Amino acid sequence: MTLRSAESSDGTEGAEAQWEAGGAVTESSEAQRLDFAMRELRCSGWYWGNMSVAEAKERLQDTSEGTFLVRDSSHSEYLLTISVKTSAGPTNLRIEFQDGKFRLDSIICVRSRLRQFESVVHLIEYYVLMCRDRRTLSEIPSNGTVHLYLNKPLYHSTQSLQHHCRIAINRYTNEIQELPLPTRIKDFLKEYRYQV
Repeated sequence: MTLRSAESSDGTEGAEAQWEAGGAVTESSEAQRLDFAMRELRCSGWYWGNMSVAEAKERLQDTSEGTFLVRDSSHSEYLLTISVKTSAGPTNLRIEFQDGKFRLDSIICVRSRLRQFESVVHLIEYYVLMCRDRRTLSEIPSNGTVHLYLNKPLYHSTQSLQHHCRIAINRYTNEIQELPLPTRIKDFLKEYRYQV
């Protein structure tokens, strides 16, 4: 997917700039949602930015199954890719951004049944929590298929204690505003409302 700003006749971007995504023109609110989602993703610590398939494979090679990272997609029609370690080695899943929503890439007959999310972090959190709920130690693929689990992010740098505390608090409550904390700390907690 390519995003490109429509310029006004004087060569500057207008305040109500429209964006072209795969040929369809959408309102600037879609671009704002994308911008917010990318800022939120950068906050996660497991977004690696511009990274090749080979680099992602090298990073994940010696990690445990289910370790993942998110990187820019090398495919021109997609923004992002999840690289994850499976029992067969590292593999990649593309993330689609369409009509202001994110979802995993899939074959056409399944695509409409996949959940869509406002942000990439929300998409990742959903699948991480789903994998935690469904995975059992005795579950082994019987027909040669490879199960895909997302359970442990690969951070590009050591995350701050504040960020780890924020994730831990998010695991236990959605009611940040009700916590007996100063407003400044509540604002920090609300900047990243995820468990991953």
